[in-house]
Amino acid sequence: MAPSTLPMPTAHASGPPIAAPLPVTLRHPAVLALDLGTTTGWALRGQDGTITSGTITSGTITSGTMTFRPSRFEGGGMRFLRFKRWLTEMKQLSGGIESMVYEQVRRHAGVDASHAYGGWLAILSAWCEHHGIPYQGVPVGTIKRFATGRGNADKAAMIAAIRARGFAPADDNEADAVALLLWVIEGQGGTA
Repeated sequence: MAPSTLPMPTAHASGPPIAAPLPVTLRHPAVLALDLGTTTGWALRGQDGTITSGTITSGTITSGTMTFRPSRFEGGGMRFLRFKRWLTEMKQLSGGIESMVYEQVRRHAGVDASHAYGGWLAILSAWCEHHGIPYQGVPVGTIKRFATGRGNADKAAMIAAIRARGFAPADDNEADAVALLLWVIEGQGGTA
């Protein structure tokens, strides 16, 4: 056996004083919020997201939009396949999604819009079931009331409300997704 290279401490020895407590890293559930559609708004709180005194620490929410418009030479189902692949990429890039929320639309402007929404919802629910991720729909009026105080707020009011909270949404889709994620994080959705 080789001799020990570390000296044994003496009985009265002490280490250097610790000036501050060591940081503690807390893991939070990763949540993805979606405003489903051909242009899907999304907002993600990663596993490192924290809340301090009711304020979200900067850098914990990432948001944007993703377009799934079919090209001229594609079949109508290709946008749904791209959506499914995008969900998988988001799960991998975020280190895992632990819950999903989406804007639940009950009334559509036309038949094509309702059919498309049904397709997005079918892919989302099947994907979540396959990956064992809990998902929840939140009515449009609930999100608007949370963000603006009015359940029938227009797109401009939603964008303004989210900008007032320090975000810079590119459009109403991203603003809706951020509002939905904030609704969940701040405990309105029962999961923080």
